[in-house]
Amino acid sequence: MADVSGDPAVFSATALPADPRLLPTLTNACLGTQLYRDVLHLNGVYNGAAGDTHRADIPSPLSVRMGLPGDCVAETFTLDTRTGAGCDCREMTSKDGHWGWGPAVPNCCPCAMGWDGSRAAAWGHVSPVLGCWGVPARGDAHECHLPVPVAVSSSYVYGQTLVPEVAGGPRPTVHMLWTPVPRALTLPAGERERCWQFLTAVADSREEAERSYGAGLALAAAGALHASHVQAWAARWDGCGVELDGPLALRKALRGALYYLLSAIPPQGSPGFPFHGISPGGLSNGTRGEDYWGHVFWDQVHGGLGALCTWRGLGWGLQGLVLTWAHTSAPASGWDRPPAPPMSPAQPQPRRSSDISSCYIHVLGAPVLLGWALVRRPHVVFLFVPLQDQRLFREEGGWELVAAAAQYWCSRMVWSEEERCYNITGVMPPDEYHRRVDNSAYTNAVARRRTTSTNSWHVCADRPFPGEPVKQADVVLLGFPLMHPMSPRVRRNDLEMYEPVTAWAGPAMTWSMFAVGWLELKELQRAQSQLNKCFSNITEPFKIWVENADGSGAVNFLTGMGGFLQAILFGCTGFRISRSSLRFDPAFPPDVNGLTVTGVSYLGNKLQFTITRAQTRIRVSACARQPPACPLEAVLEASGQRWPLREG
Repeated sequence: MADVSGDPAVFSATALPADPRLLPTLTNACLGTQLYRDVLHLNGVYNGAAGDTHRADIPSPLSVRMGLPGDCVAETFTLDTRTGAGCDCREMTSKDGHWGWGPAVPNCCPCAMGWDGSRAAAWGHVSPVLGCWGVPARGDAHECHLPVPVAVSSSYVYGQTLVPEVAGGPRPTVHMLWTPVPRALTLPAGERERCWQFLTAVADSREEAERSYGAGLALAAAGALHASHVQAWAARWDGCGVELDGPLALRKALRGALYYLLSAIPPQGSPGFPFHGISPGGLSNGTRGEDYWGHVFWDQVHGGLGALCTWRGLGWGLQGLVLTWAHTSAPASGWDRPPAPPMSPAQPQPRRSSDISSCYIHVLGAPVLLGWALVRRPHVVFLFVPLQDQRLFREEGGWELVAAAAQYWCSRMVWSEEERCYNITGVMPPDEYHRRVDNSAYTNAVARRRTTSTNSWHVCADRPFPGEPVKQADVVLLGFPLMHPMSPRVRRNDLEMYEPVTAWAGPAMTWSMFAVGWLELKELQRAQSQLNKCFSNITEPFKIWVENADGSGAVNFLTGMGGFLQAILFGCTGFRISRSSLRFDPAFPPDVNGLTVTGVSYLGNKLQFTITRAQTRIRVSACARQPPACPLEAVLEASGQRWPLREG
């Protein structure tokens, strides 16, 4: 379905996608659902035994659609990313109905239906998507309906998940309060317009559910429920954004990726609730059998390096620790998928998905690489990714993680007298088509950075597999994000060698990394072609990403959106974080004329970059007071010319 809106922040169509997976997701990092879906998910609540653990499906009482009597002249479905609200507008003699999602209160999700009529009396009705009304009909949670409502015109249920993650383990409890939606809504005589609002509050305790429900009712009674939600979204966009001067399709794709990612994390400074990280399909997805079951991945854990799930030697005769491939992040158990021991040539290929996933030894690199960046460059924040400061290392286990990871790599290295270097054998690199690789270039480069603080390691690197297909970006990651030292010629050779053998329908983040490489080399047309490939993973009209270009895999694929954003944020700007500075070296694809990046935090300073083909403007919009921000200056590398950067 084509997007008919000319506004880069609004996605609109006259019909919904035939595939319900591609409907827009609605979440605020605490609660998540999907348009017209009959279940919702609560952050951190999982059901099922280990190996089958998935986000617990909680029945949603607000999965409704509005219908009108008679013929409908036109119908338009719209998602407005400025306000985080959707609208189903049906025109019939100048009347319309609409619904909205307002996650201003973390545990509360409102739904609104409105009427703007040209006659004195009119009516609409809501067609149920659920199997029944009053009490939600299905889900993974036991439901226990209380005989007496908690409040007038409200209903309350609570229950536990069915199956614990580990035998004898706890089963999370879910409490839900909601305003029942009637079958019919009537506009009284004499009224020309009205808005009906319905609330649902879900939490892991009755007290929190009642508090959130009461807060939502108070806002609704004051006529401020929608306004508070709009204001919250406005504050998020003011503090974080990337605006392009380029084609509408590219601007919409960028806006959609930012919107869905911002929806998946709590805003900074928001009221505290346990937030456990992001799964590839987000909080709205992850039921049994879809989107990796809602498991939180190693590169998407929130809350500091100390929160990363780790496993000790596991009887392998190795030192240090390794990271899990994925975990549920459920408060009850935090069940992890443990990694497998190193593979030898004699071992059979993994057959079950759980076996394959456990072989991702390369995952140890990226989180520790983040830690190394924090040691060298504290207080760095790009957009919405809080890296915080060295407190993570002094107080929250970061130093232990970095040191133990280095110990692990040291214990994996085997000295070769013949080659006069160390080897790391039997790993699965990012290219998951090759599962028993000796001296993976990416893995070895990460290991070398982790261990050079102790000894001078000289690690071999693998040679490519000529003509063999590659699943996704692997060796090209050495240039970015690893920034491994190499000449432009080597960088070009890597891109040219691996681009034609990389699977065209592979994971969505791959071509973004090729685009960054070509922009780095100022090969602008080649970068443009790589960015264009990303659109194979973006579906219309709501800009939902699919994991693979053939439509398979996870949907609302936040990992792919993150890669796409990096192509703009680090490709077009040339941002690179070094030991001493934040470097920028802009390069635009032919159809992009400029961009503005808002919300870059560097050493306590909040920066805005406005870049065109002719000039770069840097504005310091705010400076931290406690501790005081580090004074900055802009430096032209060629001439050495300097300008002090002060607040304002």
